[in-house]
Amino acid sequence: MTFWTYRRRDNLVGYLFVAPALLGSLAFVLIPLGMVGWYSLNEWNVLGGTFEFIGGENYARLLADEKLRDSLVATAWFAAGLVALNLSLALLLAVLLNQKLRGTTLFRTLFFSPVLVSLVAWTLVWQLMLQPEGSVNGLLGVFGVGGPNWLRGETTAMVSVVVVQVIKNVGLNMVLFLAALQGVPATLYEAAKIDGAGAWRRFRSITIPLISPTILLTSIITIVGSLQVFAQIAVLTQGGPGTSTTVLIYYLYQQAFQFHHFGYGATISVLLFVIVAALTLLQWQMRRKWVLHES
Repeated sequence: MTFWTYRRRDNLVGYLFVAPALLGSLAFVLIPLGMVGWYSLNEWNVLGGTFEFIGGENYARLLADEKLRDSLVATAWFAAGLVALNLSLALLLAVLLNQKLRGTTLFRTLFFSPVLVSLVAWTLVWQLMLQPEGSVNGLLGVFGVGGPNWLRGETTAMVSVVVVQVIKNVGLNMVLFLAALQGVPATLYEAAKIDGAGAWRRFRSITIPLISPTILLTSIITIVGSLQVFAQIAVLTQGGPGTSTTVLIYYLYQQAFQFHHFGYGATISVLLFVIVAALTLLQWQMRRKWVLHES
């Protein structure tokens, strides 16, 4: 009997097609995750050239670290503000741009164009605009309003970082919502109008349920992205004033690359991975309660 049967040749072709993706996942995801877990059990002093196994000491330090608690609070505020503002604004823009009005193509381009701009260049421009003598305060001055030092106040610094990030990425979610809205059958709206349903009732009972899968997708993307923000913090506030904008990933950067506590930095990255995985799993499990056709 021939070894290379048709079925085996067919299976081999399938394995060869998926091999690049599997090798990439192994080399750039699974192996690095394993190495981070190993580093978290050691104290690695790059400057001193030492690598000492310390077991769970880094995790014990994690539980007692008050600055870590401050960074978790800052991360929670940033994530909550970003997710709420980004999703609500993206959905509002998508609904408006879904109307059959002149000029909507131009506005779609304007709202989406910041997504294509370099993140660092975008943040540097906003850093200049948010200075005490920058264009934002200059615009407020036209209306007789004295603007604050946006990046040096504990509250205004967090608000500034959130708004800069929202304006940068709201276009992506807007496009996703717009695609979902255009897939909603117009006959459903027409039938609802005949039954006397108002605009809000049609939006709540037809639009939201039918685009709920897209809402799930955008919420997962936005929440995960909010927990991984770094460049905006590094350029705009450097975690300040104090620790008011020191989000978790920036605190990780400080410990690993500024203070050279690479083992402790790896421990924080393990915590970040657990938080991201837990929130994603929670949203995925809750989808059955509010995502259409998932019950």
